[in-house]
Amino acid sequence: MTVTHHIPPAGRRITPFQASLLAVATGLVAVGAAAFLIDLPVAEWCKRNRLPGEIGRLINLLEISGHSLGAALALVAVVTLDRTLQLPLPRRWGPGERSFAAMIAATYLGGLLVDVVKVSVERVRPRAADLASVGSWLGTFGDAALAVEKPHATDLMSFPSGHSAVAAGLAAALSWRYPHGWPLFAALAVATAVQRVTTSAHYPSDVACGAAVGLIAAACCLGGPRLARHSVAPESTA
Repeated sequence: MTVTHHIPPAGRRITPFQASLLAVATGLVAVGAAAFLIDLPVAEWCKRNRLPGEIGRLINLLEISGHSLGAALALVAVVTLDRTLQLPLPRRWGPGERSFAAMIAATYLGGLLVDVVKVSVERVRPRAADLASVGSWLGTFGDAALAVEKPHATDLMSFPSGHSAVAAGLAAALSWRYPHGWPLFAALAVATAVQRVTTSAHYPSDVACGAAVGLIAAACCLGGPRLARHSVAPESTA
């Protein structure tokens, strides 16, 4: 079986793939800024309504791509099925190990960066907020809108969305390795963002900004060349 991957031209500082990720991230930042204007009405609607039956269950299942453990399972499946990739071990660091290490970093770096922002910026999650008492989206920042007597530590960590960052990072990593599958990977990341909003865990601006951070972080990690074309011998059936 022959596996083909394109190698970026030598000397190019930013690859076309990185440029694409940064362009999408820029668009998401603009969308996130505009989404502040609709955060409250969308959050209020989602608190009053739930997606019907099977649709709601499907969306909840698709949230796994933004979960740290779910992303880890996806990466384990990739390194198991793709024989050109290898687990990065201290004593062995070849092209396969470097490529897989880049995919791991691209998946999780954005989530780590988002966590830093979360502990610095307080924003009440829709599920824990008294949205009727909030005059504008600015009122969701800080703890004034809290509507629960004993809030959980994460109730003030709405901005930005960590799940969206991880889902976007995973989608970028998989698209970098398997370009033909990018529509599916992007759709899974979008489904994760939708799930976070419809379950009142985040506002639209949270998921847009979180995804932007995930893509920017992934672009920083996926700058190296992909594996060159080479042949993989089929397994013996003897």
